[in-house]
Amino acid sequence: MKAENLLFILSDEHTASALGCQSHGRIKTPHLDALARGGTLFENAYCNSPICVPARASLATGRYVHEIGCWDNASPYHGQHPSWGHRLIEGGHDVVSVGKLHYRDTNDNNGFSQEILPLHILNGRGDALDLKPRMSCNSLARDAGRGESSYTAYDREITQSACDWLRGPALAGEKPWVLFVGFVCPHFPLIAPPAFFDLYPLEDIPPPQISGADCPLTHPVLAALRNYMNYDDFFDEESVRRARAAYYGLVSFLDHNVGRVLEALEDGGLAANTRVIYTSDHGDNLGNRGLWGKSVMYEDSVSIPLIMSGSDVPRGHRCSTAVSLVDIYPTILQAVGETADAEEPPRPGRSLFELALAPTDERTVLSEYHAAGSITGMFMIRHGCWKYIYYPGYRPQLFNLATDPSETNDLAARLDHQTILRSCEQRLREILDPEAVSALAFAEQLVLIQALGGADQIRLEGEYGFTPAPGQSPEMFASAVET
Repeated sequence: MKAENLLFILSDEHTASALGCQSHGRIKTPHLDALARGGTLFENAYCNSPICVPARASLATGRYVHEIGCWDNASPYHGQHPSWGHRLIEGGHDVVSVGKLHYRDTNDNNGFSQEILPLHILNGRGDALDLKPRMSCNSLARDAGRGESSYTAYDREITQSACDWLRGPALAGEKPWVLFVGFVCPHFPLIAPPAFFDLYPLEDIPPPQISGADCPLTHPVLAALRNYMNYDDFFDEESVRRARAAYYGLVSFLDHNVGRVLEALEDGGLAANTRVIYTSDHGDNLGNRGLWGKSVMYEDSVSIPLIMSGSDVPRGHRCSTAVSLVDIYPTILQAVGETADAEEPPRPGRSLFELALAPTDERTVLSEYHAAGSITGMFMIRHGCWKYIYYPGYRPQLFNLATDPSETNDLAARLDHQTILRSCEQRLREILDPEAVSALAFAEQLVLIQALGGADQIRLEGEYGFTPAPGQSPEMFASAVET
């Protein structure tokens, strides 16, 4: 394979179904759809943790969350494990980021030659709140609608800076470079610029496919998380439509910005020798089952769009093989002509170039969650048509995604599915010991909470709904306290 440049575009909170070529055109994403037509769309792509910081740490290192200990949004990546960026810099490549990274701090050795307009966790500390209901949840419904936010302004800056780099410094590199472009949309606040919000008339916006009333969360782990992130308590029918229209509008705004970056790649004469990857760090529930945001193992939250285009990539191809963000590490190395460090332990991922050309159902991908609202670890594997979710100390879930893509029929208790249930548990345990990992995560989180002055002190300091854009102050909310 010829070594070429790589343009890697990562969005935030873009669920796989909110893509024109995945939603039968209901969602307007012409630039991403064109990228998919010219390359390969991975139809079953997953994040390795449905929350920002752990997902991005797995993407950077090519390792699972339990291998690197980036459990939640207060345990960020800071270069403590080698990333693909470190490996490429060692090989003499220019590795530049523009926009959101969500690591600890720009002063760390994060694996980039240069960080332009970086967004990292707040004050190098992030979000350490524990299991008390959040006071910021009302802001999601309150703010949703038509307008501008600090995030839409930030994405415009990211777009312009990426375009400037592609039309300037990118032309001077001697070895293949990697440009990492990290957008924040369509992450909440769900406020979409008017031109994009207006693409989706409210009367045409469908309600959540699965309502919280029709499908209550009876599983104790999910019920506890729903109580902690009680966004849905503040929505009515009208605000649900506004929120979903704004999310779709933000996806179209993101697509517009992706289009501008791809245009700059063409303008610089770089398109012919640059491969492109587009994906996201996790999805969004968008009101299904009364859930908003991410943090669960349902498809809305854990599945992501993943598109790859360029030389050696099948054109107009849809790959059904299950893939995940840990596959990005070997893919990037192969794209620019490098190999993994032979002295490091093997990583779990495989190159997407290989998987696109040799699809298989005999592959297991893992996602895990140990962050906000969890009362135990959550572990999901996807193998073939089966999705298995294991909760240490609680009953598992099992779904057949071929016959039940909406995940409304939990088969775990069915006598005729006990063989597949045991097989799925065995596959999970071949990767990790879920009880031991869950206990380790909670123990390390407790150490961090104590180091920060204890849970009461953390709550007294207040909370914020999302990491502010560079130069912005967070909107702070008083936290719930013990009574």
